[in-house]
Amino acid sequence: MSWMDRLDRLTDRHAELTDLLARGNLDAKRFQAVSRELAELDDKVEAIATYRAGLKEEEELLALASDPSQDREMRGLAEQELEALRQALPQLERAVKLALVPKDETDTRAAIIEIRAGTGGDEAGLFAGDLFRMYQRYAQNRGWRIEVLDVSEQDIGGYKEIIAEITGTEVFGRLKFESGVHRVQRVPETEGGGRIHTSAATVAVLPEAEEVDVQIEEKDLRIDTFRSQGAGGQHVNTTDSAVRITHMPTGIVVSCQDEKSQHKNRAKAMKVLRARLFEAERERLDADRAAARKGQVGSGDRSERIRTYNFPQGRVTDHRINLTLYKLDKVIAGEALDELIDALILEDQTARLAELETL
Repeated sequence: MSWMDRLDRLTDRHAELTDLLARGNLDAKRFQAVSRELAELDDKVEAIATYRAGLKEEEELLALASDPSQDREMRGLAEQELEALRQALPQLERAVKLALVPKDETDTRAAIIEIRAGTGGDEAGLFAGDLFRMYQRYAQNRGWRIEVLDVSEQDIGGYKEIIAEITGTEVFGRLKFESGVHRVQRVPETEGGGRIHTSAATVAVLPEAEEVDVQIEEKDLRIDTFRSQGAGGQHVNTTDSAVRITHMPTGIVVSCQDEKSQHKNRAKAMKVLRARLFEAERERLDADRAAARKGQVGSGDRSERIRTYNFPQGRVTDHRINLTLYKLDKVIAGEALDELIDALILEDQTARLAELETL
């Protein structure tokens, strides 16, 4: 089936759903499902209509420009309009093809972001803190809400590990390409000789999972409680409120000690566990597709080095798309992060369009 045939199927489906709603004999559940699907198709059908109108106009202008019965001035105007239209048509065609690309249903979800210090000792922990604050400011700029679920601090500042939930519009869709190893090159504050050190932190972004997405049996869980501790082993709580949950079938371990209430810590830990199990299942189902596209935008593998932040040169380089920005301060402040994210999304869309056109 050609991609033009797929356009016909979309418009036919849109007309079918519109007719269903017009009849008004649907029960509440069916009405909601039809309305949701129709809303998802509205923008796509509008893009298709605009593109097809452009193609029809191109045909009419071409006929007018080549019609010897028309005077020279009229043919000249038609040729000018035709040239302008042909410059616009590729973008209209791209919008239509993007409408055909299957949407990742998890893009609209909230996200769990996990940042861990990697190689580089204390400097890696400080960099993990810088990354968390970058995402924190970015979330605030987009009107998202961010809540820390668990944190393990280090003595001199920064984090050994920090896990947070980010809620808002299209959170996972915009942050999913942040998963991987982030590397920093700079002179640490503790370095007296002025030598540049390289250290790293790992970022994992997971779509938040609902209870209906992942079935977790209570018998599969081992739950341990312990006393919360702060940086350097300092006790921040005198009761065993911290919770460690082990999912026995997979060996996944999640702990949470950020709240003073054991009940709240357990709820937060379960939220992270669900997200990790949900992501593991997504990765299993998408293994073939991910392997096919591994060299394009990146597989989301946490061991993959994706970006370097070079402070002496004031640059940020994303290695997956070979994009370098000399505005490190604005990226770290969360202000210019969209430039990287938008470029990654565009690259992903281009790769998915290429897949579609080979079908």
